[in-house]
Parts: sequence; C-alpha cells; structure tokens
Amino acid sequence: MTSSSAQSVRVFTVAQANAMLPLVSAIVADIVELSRDVISRRERLVDLERRANYDSAPRVYAEELRLVKDELQSDSQRLQSYVEELRELGVEPKSGPEGLVDFPANINGKTVYLCWKLGEPVVTHWHEMDAGFAGRQPITSDTIFQN
Repeated sequence: MTSSSAQSVRVFTVAQANAMLPLVSAIVADIVELSRDVISRRERLVDLERRANYDSAPRVYAEELRLVKDELQSDSQRLQSYVEELRELGVEPKSGPEGLVDFPANINGKTVYLCWKLGEPVVTHWHEMDAGFAGRQPITSDTIFQN
C-alpha cells in the first residue's frame, strides 16, 4: 500500500461507527444471506459435477449444472458489489457468512479495528490489526480514541 492510499483510509470513532450501523447492518444482512446461499450452491455444484463425471447418464445433470453455474456467477458478482459498497464507506468486511465487519480506528495512538458483528446493537469491541475476532477486547472508559 502506498502512503497516499494509507492516508485515504477512513478512521472511525465509536460514535461514527455506531451512526453508520443502520446502513452497514442492511448491507451486511444482504451479504450474510447471499454468502450462505452462494456457499450452499457451490457445494451443490461440486456434487452435481461429481455425479456428472461418474454417472452413466451425465446429461441428466447438464442443464442443472449450467443453471447453477449461471446463478452462482450472478450472485457472486452481486456479493462483490455489496463488499465494494462497504469498502467505499470505509468499512472492512471480514466474514460474509458470519456478518463480521471492522471499522479502522485509532486507540491510544495505535491503528486498530472497531469490531462489529451482525445482530449486535452497537459497536462495543475492538481488536489489534492482526488479532481478528478472537482477539476482541471490550471498549472501556480507559480506551482513548483519536480521530
């Protein structure tokens, strides 16, 4: 990443992240639903391709294979557009099926992520850049945010 792109990263306070949650939540809900559907269809596609390769009558699956591939491609593109929409807002999507997103922030002079998961009413946790969801820590009164 170049320094100019590093400077263009949006940095959030907890209040700013919480103010964006109605929009982010709507987008993430779409991502979760579509991600789960895409994963399910990918599994179905693998199963259909396996059957088509080993069955004595692979033509039975040819039409369904084509339809599943077409739908999968279309939905994958839609999923990517949702991800890009979040990124344009300055939010980092982390796990589509789980509905995890991170908001870049500065705490105590250090770049970190505010961590939020679909279903949580507000942002209440943060983690180090490389810690991920497992490294979530609660935001406390000692946490000093800088914008």
